[in-house]
Amino acid sequence: MRRTVVLYSLALAALVFILKFLEYRYFVRDLSMEFYLGLVAVMFTALGVWAGYKLTRKKPVVVEVPVRSFVLDEGLLAQLTISKREYEVLELIAKGLSNQEIANKLFVSLNTVKTHTSNLFSKLDVKRRTQAIEKAQSLRLLP
Repeated sequence: MRRTVVLYSLALAALVFILKFLEYRYFVRDLSMEFYLGLVAVMFTALGVWAGYKLTRKKPVVVEVPVRSFVLDEGLLAQLTISKREYEVLELIAKGLSNQEIANKLFVSLNTVKTHTSNLFSKLDVKRRTQAIEKAQSLRLLP
């Protein structure tokens, strides 16, 4: 912050010097005092906007999130008789995809997705998608 203030004051001093130099060398005879005042005001305004932006901008905050390692229990999948395709459907349900989106992603028909979903519900002994996700997470089938 101190560096920005020093740069700001140096820039202001340089602008004043340049304006005074131009005033005495070239513009004294042709332009009125209002022009100089307007020019100084515009320069100081631009410099103030720039300094304000530098001082008030938010710096990005990096947050590290610990990653838990997830290992799928293949034995539990076999015990529950959940097929690979049903597990893929379960993962996509957990991501919040609709049946149509799942069908498009897996290149199957909507009825096939509904069948897999129904089979999952009966194998997990649940009635809704949210219950299936919660049960799969509690069984550690999903991270």
